[in-house]
Amino acid sequence: MLKRRLIPVLFLKNGLIVRSETFSYHQNLGNPLDEVKRYNDWNVDELIYVDISREKYYDLRRDDLRVTGKNNILDIIREISKVCFAPLTFGGGIRTLEDIRERIRRGADKVTINTAAIEDPSFITRSAREFGSQCIVVSIDYRYMNGAPKVYKGGAEETDLDPVAWAVEAEKRGAGEIFLNAIDRDGMANGYDVGMIGKAAKSVTIPVIACGGAGTFRDLIDVARNTTVSAVAAGNIFHFTEMAYPRAKDNMIRNGIGVRTN
Repeated sequence: MLKRRLIPVLFLKNGLIVRSETFSYHQNLGNPLDEVKRYNDWNVDELIYVDISREKYYDLRRDDLRVTGKNNILDIIREISKVCFAPLTFGGGIRTLEDIRERIRRGADKVTINTAAIEDPSFITRSAREFGSQCIVVSIDYRYMNGAPKVYKGGAEETDLDPVAWAVEAEKRGAGEIFLNAIDRDGMANGYDVGMIGKAAKSVTIPVIACGGAGTFRDLIDVARNTTVSAVAAGNIFHFTEMAYPRAKDNMIRNGIGVRTN
């Protein structure tokens, strides 16, 4: 099996990085451009940025830090891509082929699509034909309702879709990767939903990225050891020095998990 990737996920709200809990509580952590140097120093495998802004206004201006203001997500993507050495995936608010094109033009290597894919599954196929399957990541946000897992559109609106069945459909439609995120575990640090992740990863042949629930290095090891996911992703855990990315990767290696090394 190919070596696993370990991927930091950064959530952007109105242009700033936030710490997320269950997709509903967001704590401001600062300017995304200030974080890029740290990820460069860590030699991260990839970076995933997700724009979760509901009101589409952006302001990166921090007069005290002399950071230039940016008032749209495309400018933010361009500035991040200028200084980031790792492959970049951007998601959030993508509805058209032109949205994808503009993000790639400004430095994105891949994009995640969510709402547009649910509302019109043919969008996956058209996107893959236009830009290549390797560029199209279908993001699947889900939570349990009355004991049954349900896909949520844009992380907020319940659908009748089952996460595993939707992953299978997304692959058939041309997706190159699945980004599986458990809403109920987001920011809760109570471990990954290994059962669901394992089912989804076995149901498709394309890579699956598991996200949602990392609280300790052990959680990263558990999901890698007990599923066939291609990548383990986490957000909040990498915002804290004591949980730095290099230490997480070293811990996985010491526990027999094959991960990419630089």
